[in-house]
Amino acid sequence: MPWKIGERIPTNLIVGFLGSGKTPAIRNLIEQRPVSEHWSIFVNEFGTVSIDQALIESSRNEVAVEELGGGCACCTMSFAFKPLLAQFIRRTKPDRLILEPSGISHPANVVDILRSDDFSGVIDLQNIICMIDPKVVDDPRWQNSEVFHDQVQLADIVVLNWSDLRCQEQIDRCREWVAGFNPPKQLVVETKFGEIDFELLNIECRTTRFPLFSEAHPNATSSEIGFTGENFEPKSGASTKVNAGQEISEHGRLNSVVSLDQQPKPGCPLRFPNQGSDLCGCGWIFHVDDVFRKDSLFDLLEVIRDVVRLKGVFRCDTGWWAINRTKHETGFLKTTYRRDSRLEIIFESHLLNWDYLEESLIQCIKN
Repeated sequence: MPWKIGERIPTNLIVGFLGSGKTPAIRNLIEQRPVSEHWSIFVNEFGTVSIDQALIESSRNEVAVEELGGGCACCTMSFAFKPLLAQFIRRTKPDRLILEPSGISHPANVVDILRSDDFSGVIDLQNIICMIDPKVVDDPRWQNSEVFHDQVQLADIVVLNWSDLRCQEQIDRCREWVAGFNPPKQLVVETKFGEIDFELLNIECRTTRFPLFSEAHPNATSSEIGFTGENFEPKSGASTKVNAGQEISEHGRLNSVVSLDQQPKPGCPLRFPNQGSDLCGCGWIFHVDDVFRKDSLFDLLEVIRDVVRLKGVFRCDTGWWAINRTKHETGFLKTTYRRDSRLEIIFESHLLNWDYLEESLIQCIKN
């Protein structure tokens, strides 16, 4: 039976830093979804061009997906997160809700929102699952990140992903590092490509966990949106600007940067730069008729410098492909997505020439 007002929805958070494999994990969970259940997936992305939503939507049409882009739900986009999530729940009436915060989000702020008076009567927050790439034990960037430490700290279950790509000694050291958190994890498992068991969502965890660095990613406050959890509706009023090209309508929906009167033309993509405190990003959306030379495109995307995260879906001369890159590791696979070609890159450098990179991408399009 679909969710009804008055019932609390089983809800899980899938957290993890950039490249940990959250999206493959959610896709695998969707494949195990009981036929009688309707699921809703809420994705938060740092970038403004949705890649995760496109990949999740293309896996199963029966699952509702919503995306909040352009920043973290825990801070810069927290004022948009509340009304958008509320409207998403009311519209889709799920039997289970899964949230995927941005890889650089502090989960404590998201948990606080879900357990607030606005949502506590509707959401039953259950297991928090943290995806980890074992190589983080040798990466000072993540080891020195307070946000990453709290992603692990607040997790009930930790999944050591990409076990097929990491040596056993590295996996064992990562497991030992995770074992040092207090209170201990309910479960630590190893897997590859996000292949996790549906039953992980339902394991009963009664341990109360508190963040180690609650101020690492402070929550943004905003009175621009009047939100009332009682009715799951934003207060009426004019549209509120969220980011360049984005706004929350009086119905509480986040309007995409791409509207019907703002579509890419063949050979002329739309571009959406984005910047945070420590990272910057840029996204592109190409017309569906643009067909890329796969070898040229993938060679280009593998040599771009200062990449923290790169995701894309492209129509190529050999079919439709999804590409996924973290630093110097790149993977690609066939995809059923067919709407357009799109790319989102997160960089460490703030001194990149978007015009040059865009022209290089266009040169990969077949004439």
